[in-house]
Amino acid sequence: MMIVKESNSREDTYRIGRELGEQAVPGQVFCFFGDLGVGKTIFSQGFAKGLGVDDIVNSPTFTIVKEYDDGRLPLYHFDVYRIGDVDEMEEIGYNEMVYGDGVCLIEWANLIEEILPDHYQKITIEKDLEKGTDYRKITIEEV
Repeated sequence: MMIVKESNSREDTYRIGRELGEQAVPGQVFCFFGDLGVGKTIFSQGFAKGLGVDDIVNSPTFTIVKEYDDGRLPLYHFDVYRIGDVDEMEEIGYNEMVYGDGVCLIEWANLIEEILPDHYQKITIEKDLEKGTDYRKITIEEV
């Protein structure tokens, strides 16, 4: 299954994320692929709102993972951009979170592909400057 959405603003990207968060079920893992500055964090903020998370959601670049328990499901938001070795993921409880009853969002998932679960939702966000500086193509596919 593949879904392609188009976003022409930060608000569109947030809304698409929120809609996906509203539909999320326990145990789902969403992996983000895309360049720096394409809107992964904006999408994640919308997704969290769709789960009912009221906390401020920022990319956990330096802490690697942030946990949010105030929504309808636990949310584990990873940013693995600064991971030097995938073995570091075990130290922060990656397996318990990814194979638990919450929902995981993993930014920069391409950096830890060898330890991603067998099944996940791949979210690719791409710019197309010919369509405008705010345009994003968001592809959601089941892997």
